[in-house]
Amino acid sequence: MAIEFQDYYETLGVPRDASQQDIKKAYRRLARKHHPDLHADQKDKEKAEKKIKKINEAYEVLGDPEKKSKYDRLGANWQQGDEFNYRDFAQQQGAGHGGFRFYSSTGGAGAAGFSDFFSAIFEGWGQEGPSRAQDAFHGAGTRWQPQWEPRRGMDAEAELRVSLEEIYRRSEKTVQLTAQGFCPNCGGTGIVGNSFCPQCAGSGQIPEIKNLKIKVPPDVRPGSKIRLKGQGGSSATGTPGDLYLKIKLIPHPVFTLQGDNLEADLILSPWQAALGDKIEVPTLDGTVRLVVPPQTRRGKKLRLARKGLAQRGGGRGDIIYKAAIDLPAQVSAEEKELYRQLAKLHAKG
Repeated sequence: MAIEFQDYYETLGVPRDASQQDIKKAYRRLARKHHPDLHADQKDKEKAEKKIKKINEAYEVLGDPEKKSKYDRLGANWQQGDEFNYRDFAQQQGAGHGGFRFYSSTGGAGAAGFSDFFSAIFEGWGQEGPSRAQDAFHGAGTRWQPQWEPRRGMDAEAELRVSLEEIYRRSEKTVQLTAQGFCPNCGGTGIVGNSFCPQCAGSGQIPEIKNLKIKVPPDVRPGSKIRLKGQGGSSATGTPGDLYLKIKLIPHPVFTLQGDNLEADLILSPWQAALGDKIEVPTLDGTVRLVVPPQTRRGKKLRLARKGLAQRGGGRGDIIYKAAIDLPAQVSAEEKELYRQLAKLHAKG
């Protein structure tokens, strides 16, 4: 069966190595551009409706990684011209066993108004009836109709901003997110009757606001992701997708994060550094007393064990304080004299 080949990449205006995000952006841009309601003239409106059906069909394939993979397996077939032979491709792929599925029925039309090319590749059914390839595999005279398999909702990704305290304490956060859910007006098809769905503008999806309570895992780090199963985009025919929350750390006024350890500057006065001292230092649990040994030089690191973040597999990191020597903001005349005497003693020694 020779049918017209549909170059879905050309329809959406994207290269063959385009990412799913680029494909989605191109689809939304074209869906808005060719919305039939933007055309007052009936002929222009009919042209726009035909165009949007092609755009919807292209996105139905390229926006679904499984369908896109099957479409890409056409390989050199698409380069042979504007016609595509279903029998050759079916024999090459092993129809009925390599991903093609045929379902017996007593009538019906093509898949949701998609082209013969789409129906042949993804449903084994064209607008005019069963193909010769189907007859060869299943016997002449049998009517066939596509049965849509459940389609999983789209995964979603969002950014989750957390503080060091929230990670340390395993805090619970309430976040509001917007995912893409299927349009209830058209059931996710983008079409109502013979026209474009006015509620979703033909995309089959509408924004879906979710309020979620999330317990911050103690071992998450900046750039890591939390997976929330079933909290992504909803689906009219299958399970919802997943939501991936990418962790972004809110800058802390005192600490910086290095792996599982926390680091902070330890400001010492000259006499504390020279003579040693016990001083209060901040932690994520409050303040504790830290022993500063005598003759602590600038840059020396003092470690407070097991006060850092939780480690994967158990245990905790440390807090590392880096010594920095600083003078008081105000120095009295008496203090200046003592510094002069100290300088003389140092010169003699």
